[in-house]
Amino acid sequence: MCSSVSSRGWIGGLLVAMMAGAIGADAEAARPQGQVSAPLSHPGISALAARRIAAAQMSPVPVAGKMTPAATGTAVGVERETVLEEVVVTATLREQALADVPASITVLSRQTLQDAGRQHFQDVMTSVPNLHWAGGTSRPRFFQIRGVGEREQWEGAPNPSVGFLIDDIDFSGIGMPATSFDVDRIEVLRGPQGLLYGANALAGLIAVRGRAPEQAFGFATEASLAEFGGRSLGAVATGPVQSMNAAWRVSVQRFRSHGFRDNAYLGRDDTDGRDELSARAKWLWQPGEQTRVQLTWLHTDLDNGYDAWSIDNSRRSLADRPGKDAQQADGGALRVETPAGSLGRLTLIATASQADAEYSYDEDWGNADSWAPYVYDYFYSALSTRRGRSLEARLASDDEGHAGELSWLVGAYALDVDHRIDELRDGVFVDPDYPEYSGTSFDRLASRYDAVNAALFGQLEGRLDEHWGWSFGLRAEQRTAHYRDHGIQSGLSRTTDAKQRNRMLGGQASLYFDTSAGLRLYTTLSRGYKAGGFNLGRASALRERFAPEYLWSLDIGAKGEWFDRRLYADIALFHMYRDDMQVSTGIQLEGAAGGYLFLTDNAASGRNTGLEASLRWRALERLELGGTLGLLHSRYSGFHSTGVDVSDRDQAHAPEYQLSLNATWRHPLGWMARVDFVAVDDYYFDVPPIDQRALAYSLTNLKLGYEAERWGVYLWGRNVFDEEYVVRGFYFANEPPDWADKRYTHLGEPRQFGVTARWEF
Repeated sequence: MCSSVSSRGWIGGLLVAMMAGAIGADAEAARPQGQVSAPLSHPGISALAARRIAAAQMSPVPVAGKMTPAATGTAVGVERETVLEEVVVTATLREQALADVPASITVLSRQTLQDAGRQHFQDVMTSVPNLHWAGGTSRPRFFQIRGVGEREQWEGAPNPSVGFLIDDIDFSGIGMPATSFDVDRIEVLRGPQGLLYGANALAGLIAVRGRAPEQAFGFATEASLAEFGGRSLGAVATGPVQSMNAAWRVSVQRFRSHGFRDNAYLGRDDTDGRDELSARAKWLWQPGEQTRVQLTWLHTDLDNGYDAWSIDNSRRSLADRPGKDAQQADGGALRVETPAGSLGRLTLIATASQADAEYSYDEDWGNADSWAPYVYDYFYSALSTRRGRSLEARLASDDEGHAGELSWLVGAYALDVDHRIDELRDGVFVDPDYPEYSGTSFDRLASRYDAVNAALFGQLEGRLDEHWGWSFGLRAEQRTAHYRDHGIQSGLSRTTDAKQRNRMLGGQASLYFDTSAGLRLYTTLSRGYKAGGFNLGRASALRERFAPEYLWSLDIGAKGEWFDRRLYADIALFHMYRDDMQVSTGIQLEGAAGGYLFLTDNAASGRNTGLEASLRWRALERLELGGTLGLLHSRYSGFHSTGVDVSDRDQAHAPEYQLSLNATWRHPLGWMARVDFVAVDDYYFDVPPIDQRALAYSLTNLKLGYEAERWGVYLWGRNVFDEEYVVRGFYFANEPPDWADKRYTHLGEPRQFGVTARWEF
C-alpha cells in the first residue's frame, strides 16, 4: 500500500543513476580514441513528418554563443528561434507534424511545460481548450474532454471515458502520477479515439511522454522553494553506451508541500499536504540502422493527505480524522520498431503496471466539539490495487505517401485490467433528543473487477493529387468484464457476481485539402464507444448494470503555418451525438448520516457542439504570443431525472467557454518573462436535479527569470490576484439535527509565490 516516502526510495534512485553512469563511463573508456558513434536515428516517422522535421533541423539554431543543456533541455542560456518550434504528434498511429494531423490536438511541448508549469500536469491543463477536470482528489485524475468524462472516484465499475497514457503505460482513471519533471511533451487528442485506443477513449486521449535518452553525457538538477512549505529537488542524468549504440536516461524528483488548508482542531497545516516522489529510467538501443528498442520504467509514490472539505466552505478544516489520497504506482514499457521485410515496418508495444491506492476522508468533516451535543463521527476509506497488462502490434507500409500511392496499417491490441477495492465505512450518530434516530454503521465491501479488451484495427491513407488526401480506419473490439463483491452493508450481508460482454465497432474517416497558401482544410467523421459496466456496492441494488455508449463526432477544421513559420493557427468546429449516453447520478441514502452513493444509468442521447482554436505567433524576435479558445454547448436528450425533462440543461462539468492567453519574452542577455491568463465559464456541479453551479473565474500566473549558460533562476507567482474559485461541489445534507441540503465546495489553489533554480553540469 501507499506509504510515506522512505530513505530507501532516494537511495534506490541514486543507485540506479550511479549504475547507469558507470555503464556509460565504461563504454566511453572502452571506445577507441577518436571514435564517434552515429546518433540514434528515428525510424517509423511518416514521410511528411520526417520532411518537416528535417526542414526544422536545418533551420539555424538561435544561440547566443550558448548551448541548451543535453540533460534537461531547459531554456538556460538559449536565445529563441526567429521561427516557431516544430511540433510533432507521437500519440497517433503514425507520427506526424501537428500541422498535418486532420484532428483537434494540443501538444504541450517541453518548453511550454517549463515556462508555464511548475510540478504537475494540473499546472498547465487550462492551456488546453475544452479540457476540464473535477476536484475532490489531491491531484486531477477525473477528466472531461468536450464535456464527456467522469467526475467521481467510483462511477460504476472502472470504465473511463478519457484515456491516459504515460510512456505508453495505461493509467486511465488513475492519472495522478502525471508529474511534469523531465517530461518531453503532453499531447491531448480531443474527440473519440475509437480507432487509436478504443473503449477507454470515448472522449479523447491524454498522452504523457518523458524525455528520451541522448547521445551525449549530461547531468542536471532542479530545486524549488515556495510558500505553503513547497519545496522540490530533482536530478537528471543521461549518456551513451557507445559499444552498444545505445543510450540511457535516469531522473528522480521529490516534491513536498504543506497544502493550502489549516486544520484548526488538530493544530496542523499539513493534513491536506503533498509528498510526491517520481522516478523514471529509459534505455534506448539501436541494434540496426532501422531498428529501435526502448525500455521504460516508471515509479511514483504520491503520499498525499486529503482534508479538502469544510462545513463553512473555507480553507479551515475541523476534521478530527483527516484522510489520505495516496497512490504508489510502478510501470514498465517495451517498445520495438523494426523493419518487417517487404511487409513494411513492425511496431510492438508491451506494458505492465500496478497501482496501489488509498482514498479516505472524514465523512462528517468535524469533531466531537463541533457537533456537540450530538455525536456524529463517520469515516470512509477505500484501499485499491489495479494491475494492468497490454500488448499491441502494428504493421505499417513503408511507402512515401505520394499521389496515387496507398499507405496502410493493421494492428492488434489486448488489455487486461484487474481492479480490487476494499471499502470501509464506519461511524456513529447519537441524537440526545430523539434516540430513535441514533445508530451506528459498520459497512464492509470487498470487490474485484476484471476486464479484458481485445481489438483488431486497420487504416488506409492516400493522396488523390498534390492537394487532396484521405484516410479511413476501423477498429473492432470485444470487452469481457466480470464483477464480484461480498460484504456487509446496513447490517445485511451482500454478495454479487455478474458478467458482461460487449462487442463494439468504431473508426474514423478523414478528407483534407492542402492549399497553396500553407493551409490544411479537413473534415473528420469518427465513431467512438464506451463499454457497458456494473455499478458497485449499494448502487448495484438499484441498477446492477448499464449499457454501452456510442459517440459520433463530426469535425471540420483548418490549420497551417505562415510568415516563414512565425505564425501557427488552428481551428476546429465539432458536433458530437451521444447514443445511450451514460449518466452518473448521485443519491443520498435515507436516515441520519445515511451516506452518499453514485449510480450510472443511460440517457437516450446527448449532444455536444463547440469550437477549439489555438494560435502561436513569433511577433518579434524576442516575443512569442499564444492563446487557446474552447467553446462548448452541451445538452441532454431523453433524460428525465426525477420525472422532469431536463433536455434544455447543460451537462455537468462542461463550461461554455475556456480561454487562455500567454506572452513570453526573452532577451539575448538572458532575461526572460512570461505571463499566463486563463478564464473559465461557470458550470454545473452535477446532473439534474442538482442545479448548483461553480462561478466563472480567471487566473493570472507570472514568471520572471535569468538564464545563463549553465544555470537559470526563476521567480514565479501562481494565481497572483488570489482569485477564489471552485473545482468541485456537492449539494446534500451533512449537518445535524435538521439535515438540510446545502452547497459544499472544494476550493482551488490560492495565490502562491516561489523560486526555482536549475543547474546543468
